[in-house]
Amino acid sequence: MQPTLLVMAAGMGSRYGGLKQIDPVGPYGETIIDYSVYDAVRAGFARLVFIIRRDIEAPFREAIGSRFETRIAVDYVFQELANLPQGFTVPEGRAKPWGTTHAILQAEEALNEPFAVINADDFYGRESFQVMGGFLRAGGGDYSMVGYTLRNTLSEHGSVSRGVCECDTQDYLRAITELTKVEKHGRGAQAGDSALTGDELVSMNFWGFTPLVFAQLRERFFEFMHRHGQELKSECYIPTTVNELVAAGVARVKVLRTPSSWFGVTYQEDKPRVTAGIRGLIASCDYPQKLWV
Repeated sequence: MQPTLLVMAAGMGSRYGGLKQIDPVGPYGETIIDYSVYDAVRAGFARLVFIIRRDIEAPFREAIGSRFETRIAVDYVFQELANLPQGFTVPEGRAKPWGTTHAILQAEEALNEPFAVINADDFYGRESFQVMGGFLRAGGGDYSMVGYTLRNTLSEHGSVSRGVCECDTQDYLRAITELTKVEKHGRGAQAGDSALTGDELVSMNFWGFTPLVFAQLRERFFEFMHRHGQELKSECYIPTTVNELVAAGVARVKVLRTPSSWFGVTYQEDKPRVTAGIRGLIASCDYPQKLWV
């Protein structure tokens, strides 16, 4: 069975200052999502499902979805603040989304096949899609995650949060430690008082799942709502949820190492680096000059 690509594009982009999911970075107006979809198609993914907000539906469909509808099957699901388990309501004053675990849950009725999950505003690289696509097509029941080298994921323009992975000898995930305020420091990095070599393996929210994950996510999100459902800013993040599943022994996650370059647009000032990186990949023939002909 050919896998599906689930793209999380409901983020508010508050630090970036706009709807960064449709901001062009390629020479012919291509967005980061264009490159992700291009890589997914040539890696054998057969379908796209976008998670978006209803208030960005029209511009998103016009600027993004319309590019792909003649090339691959495209569907949309919506992350709504009020879409909660029975018995819970949105607390007064809450505007922030419930996080990436909640986002993925919105796609439960749309997915019956193995699928990968990515962020809309991250450039993951060709090899990452190839190793993930191959793993999902092989089946086997385990989940997966693409692991990147920390130094290749840092911004020159501010701190970021990164999930540092601990693996066993067979590259199965043992735990993810979420570090905040990680800043580039030479070839390494600094996270508060902790010095990092830069060689650490980190998660960039490129996951592989089977549909069995939805029941597990529902259970974990229900527990999250019991603990934090009346808070205004708490979010249920997918790395935390996966950590809990691994710790409970109910899931195994294979970490797929990749040499791919990762580019992210966390800050407005990151965009020139992303466009320069893409130009370099075009020059090395990883991508055509014009992505969609």
